[in-house]
Amino acid sequence: KFNLMVIKNFNYKCVNSTNDIAINLIKKKNVRAGLVLAEKQKKGRGQRGKKWISYKGNLFVSIFFSLDKINLTLKQLTKFNADLIIKLISHYYKKKIKLKLPNDILINRKKICGILQETIKKNNIQYLIVGIGLNLINSPQINKYPTTNLYDLTNSKISVNKISKELKDMYKNFLKSQMSFQ
Repeated sequence: KFNLMVIKNFNYKCVNSTNDIAINLIKKKNVRAGLVLAEKQKKGRGQRGKKWISYKGNLFVSIFFSLDKINLTLKQLTKFNADLIIKLISHYYKKKIKLKLPNDILINRKKICGILQETIKKNNIQYLIVGIGLNLINSPQINKYPTTNLYDLTNSKISVNKISKELKDMYKNFLKSQMSFQ
């Protein structure tokens, strides 16, 4: 029998960065897997130190879990995370969704989502933190980089709670499938 990994919820009104919160939770608490959700981020981070612009009503979430039972390389996990998020978006938007390597998700050549992966070690166990910024209702203005959001594409408002629960369920199924190999 294997221990089912429970993904604990951590909800915040406003944070600097959901990834920073996840890193602190791993370091300071005994949490093997969690989902950090914030209504707003003051210092959201993107790839290579870029700032992630965080509008209220969009999704700012970090999923984290220990890698001690995961049989995938970081490169495979990077691909898996992008595929999983594309699958999540495709529940709402049925046309073409593209991945711009390593971690931007585009629709009609406009960015709708960014992913920031980080790893951290605690007690010799490596943890993966997957920060996800998904434009649900607002498109940030980025110089020379057009953006879009799900509301403009689908004309329907998607609640942060609904989509974060779907995301959590998808990761729960993934972790369960990984555990069953043990």
